[in-house]
Amino acid sequence: MVDLREHERKALSALKKLGGKASLEQIVNESGLSDSAVMRAAVTLRERKLLRIVEDKQTLATLNVEGRSYARKELPERRMIDALRKLSGEALLGRVVEKAGLQGQFVPIALGWIQRKKWATLDSKTKTLRISEKIAEGSDERLLKLLADKGHAVVEDLGSELQEAVQILKGRKLLNVEEKTRRIIEITDAGLTATKKGARVTAEVTQLTPELIISGKWRKVKLQKYNVAAQVANTWPGKKHPYLQFLDEVREKLVALGFKEMTGTAVETAFFNFDALYTPQGHPAREPSGVYYVKSPKYGSVNAYKQILENVKKTHENGWKTGSSGWRYKYSTKEASRLILRSHTTCLSARTLLSRDLEIPGMYFSIGPCYRPEVLDKTHLTEFNQVEGIVVDKDLTLRDLLGVLEKFAIDIAGADRAKFVPDYFPFTEPSVELRAYKTGFGWIEFGGSGIFRPEVTLPLGIDVPVLAWGLGIDRLFMLKAGIDDIRQLFTLDLDWLRRQEVT
Repeated sequence: MVDLREHERKALSALKKLGGKASLEQIVNESGLSDSAVMRAAVTLRERKLLRIVEDKQTLATLNVEGRSYARKELPERRMIDALRKLSGEALLGRVVEKAGLQGQFVPIALGWIQRKKWATLDSKTKTLRISEKIAEGSDERLLKLLADKGHAVVEDLGSELQEAVQILKGRKLLNVEEKTRRIIEITDAGLTATKKGARVTAEVTQLTPELIISGKWRKVKLQKYNVAAQVANTWPGKKHPYLQFLDEVREKLVALGFKEMTGTAVETAFFNFDALYTPQGHPAREPSGVYYVKSPKYGSVNAYKQILENVKKTHENGWKTGSSGWRYKYSTKEASRLILRSHTTCLSARTLLSRDLEIPGMYFSIGPCYRPEVLDKTHLTEFNQVEGIVVDKDLTLRDLLGVLEKFAIDIAGADRAKFVPDYFPFTEPSVELRAYKTGFGWIEFGGSGIFRPEVTLPLGIDVPVLAWGLGIDRLFMLKAGIDDIRQLFTLDLDWLRRQEVT
């Protein structure tokens, strides 16, 4: 008969009931002990040669946000083929897309996979889809259902077809695949012998209390030894959300570089969001499909900027004294006072250029939310964050701007290299788009930049060059964190949040 502690006896008994070999999780469920208690018992029993602990790696597959969406709504190709079947198996591609209710960005995906799976053929001349005779459920669809039901799957435990499906869905960026360590605990011959002979539970004290000391009982009790090698329970201390932490880091770096922060409200007038930035009142970006208009009240006040408003009005209508011919339309002061949710933070730059506290030379930045009625997907949100910046000084050139942008991409976002592509914006000339590359992630577009046009600066009373940029800081963090779905920035996935390191 061997002497065992209570937790050791329970763990050994549970292991025997499970056939002598089981995972840590199985023993926890069988014994009713916590995982830390089981591991402490297992480490002690291993030292006594009563069991052995084997660690092996396992690959865990779980659905990401887009994968869970497909699990609910079905894959785009399945929706397309179901629509084609309802249309008697042959129809024009446009009719099938309409019947399936697919959004534009999913059409080439669905069409490509339909042809790859040989579910249908497409006549390239007539754009007609014809269904095939045999359409079986694919292993990728079965895996989607399995993961939707169980939440996760161990890749090594899956059959060969489903393992291939893991690679397919991983390539389609619908899965999160990560390696984890699994502990298998196995009873030894000595352990089996001990369980057969029986075990005597020894009472041990884990805490020396004042009562034991005063009464003198501490001389008679057996104190439990402290095992520094035993596993302890996982603890998850509170910490700042990794994305909020990144925003703070960016803010600190900009302040350290000498930038001053610009702040403002989310509700803005069309005057500062568009007009002061030389965006004509008929521009498509001002349509309800491009900006959120406030229902009540519809209009704000721009009376505090009468002279500036007049300058902007003349610039739009005939160019004023900027050397431009303007946009050649009848400017509406009422339209300028429309209230909207700001669609970019560049409106803060316009307000700063009008401020009495503006310093020349000066460097300013802002980090804040913007709002646009976008279609939600892995690269777009209706509410997103933007980092905005301006540098005001004489003799500034495009080279100065490119230097600032490259520092953003490499020093702040952790990119390997950056490149610049010519672009167009109504309020800057020249204009460039910033793109950055990170190994294993690829190229990503960050946003636009340029030098404010005279049609922007002169009406605001500024007669020196102003470098300006507005970058998607959400995408900056995606690049740094290796995230390929922007919705994951606001995920409720506690496992992912807990695994993010505090820097």
